[in-house]
Amino acid sequence: MFDFDATLPLMALQFVLLAIILNAIFYKPLNKALDERADYIRQNETGGQQQLAEAKELAAKYEQQLAQARKESQDIVAQAQAEAKQLATEAVAEAQKEAIAKKEAAAQEIEQQRQEALKTLEQQVDTLSRQILEKLLGPELVK
Repeated sequence: MFDFDATLPLMALQFVLLAIILNAIFYKPLNKALDERADYIRQNETGGQQQLAEAKELAAKYEQQLAQARKESQDIVAQAQAEAKQLATEAVAEAQKEAIAKKEAAAQEIEQQRQEALKTLEQQVDTLSRQILEKLLGPELVK
C-alpha cells in the first residue's frame, strides 16, 4: 500500500511547501477579505444603530418642538379670544354709555321743549284771556 522510503519525506516537504504557498497566496488574502468584510458589516451595523438612535433623538426633538409650537399657538389663540372678548365688552359698555347719554339728552330736550310749549301756551292763554275780557268788559276796564 504505502511505501515509507525516501518519497515520504519528499511528499511531506511538498505538502508543507504547498501549504505555505497556499497560505501566502490564497488563505491570507481570503482571511483578510473575510476579516475586512466582517469589519465592514460591523461598522455598518454600528453606524446604522447610531443613525437610528440619532433619528429617534431628532424625531423626539421635533415632536417636542411641534408640541411646544402647538401650545404656543393655542396660547396665542386664547389670548386673541380674550382680547376680542374684552374689546367686545368695552364696545358694548361704550355703546350703552352713549345710549344712556343720548337718552338723557333727548329727555332734557323734551323737557326744554315742554317748558317752551308751556310758556308759549301761558302767553297765548294770557292773550286770549285779555281779548275775552276786553270783549266782555270793554277795553277801558281791562288794564
